Amino acid sequence: MYKIVKRKELNKTVTLMEIYAPFVANKAEPGQFIILRVDEQGERIPLTIADYDRAAGTVTIIFQIVGATTKKLNMKKENEYIQDFVGPLGRATETEGVKNVAVVGGGVGAAIAYPVAKKFFEKGANVTTIVGFRNKDLVILEKEFKAVSNKFVLMSDDGSAGQKGLVTNALKDLIESGQKFDKVITIGPLVMMKFVSLLTKEYNIPTVASMNPIMIDGTGMCGGCRLSVGGKIRFACVDGPEFDAHLIDFDEAIARSGTYSDFEKHSYEKTCNLFKGADANG
Repeated sequence: MYKIVKRKELNKTVTLMEIYAPFVANKAEPGQFIILRVDEQGERIPLTIADYDRAAGTVTIIFQIVGATTKKLNMKKENEYIQDFVGPLGRATETEGVKNVAVVGGGVGAAIAYPVAKKFFEKGANVTTIVGFRNKDLVILEKEFKAVSNKFVLMSDDGSAGQKGLVTNALKDLIESGQKFDKVITIGPLVMMKFVSLLTKEYNIPTVASMNPIMIDGTGMCGGCRLSVGGKIRFACVDGPEFDAHLIDFDEAIARSGTYSDFEKHSYEKTCNLFKGADANG
């Protein structure tokens, strides 16, 4: 059993939890993920490591409430426990030899982008962070990003936070203004990562995309995170989750990403009804 030592709602659908898991915290690196189960009957889900504190023995996860399991997890309170917390898994972000990096995050993908930006910053790289959200109510980790960025750019679709526009608009403006990047890391919705990749390919900037959004089982057995990279089949959880963005077949990944959407919606609604019934019965 793993204790929830901190719980914080970042917005209406996104929650941060710090879990006491010293063995995981001791080896965790940016880009990696864990697999958890809320209880003995729960399904296993992968969540990216958002931060870690080796001294305190804690690992931070940030999740969006999108299905039955994240709904159950969100019902947990501080000082309560979750059943399993396994990791770290996946390949860590490669940070060696990079002097100027742009970290581009979108939506809840910002939670994955943060530890990556932090690691580069700690290693002395010049870090430009660009994060985008639909509106001001969905913004997360703004203060944290500013603390680990030499330049921070906040974008929103409606202009209610930061600048109005897409993350690709901000990235293109910086590139055309003369900003040089050794590498771009992009983490967020598949469509966003696709267009970041298309942009950086025009300027011949090496780019890495985190394919965490398509992971389901986290072990490679379900096949849900299968994708084509350079014409070869890869699995996000086993071979990644980070890949050369210019080699990823994003159109294929986007088409496959909606396969389980109806099932997830049904499972989420069923779980919500169970909680409503429990509340009604006291």
